[in-house]
Amino acid sequence: MKGDQPLVIRLLKGFGLFWWDFLIGDTPELFVAVLVIIGVVALLSTAWHVNSVAVVALPVLAIVALTISVKRASDAAKRK
Repeated sequence: MKGDQPLVIRLLKGFGLFWWDFLIGDTPELFVAVLVIIGVVALLSTAWHVNSVAVVALPVLAIVALTISVKRASDAAKRK
């Protein structure tokens, strides 16, 4: 029951569940893709100092991630 937990715990749990649903939602692969893209671009620009490659890699990786996600959703819709 909801009355068993203290108010602070319920608020923290609700806050965490909101952010989980907002960030991850129905497509966790996009969340992972965003983390990977940010990591790759950060490595390119800070560790290897190739900012021009990072500028090109960011939209290319984003388009690839979105294309894969749309393809997966299309295939899943066809199977239903």
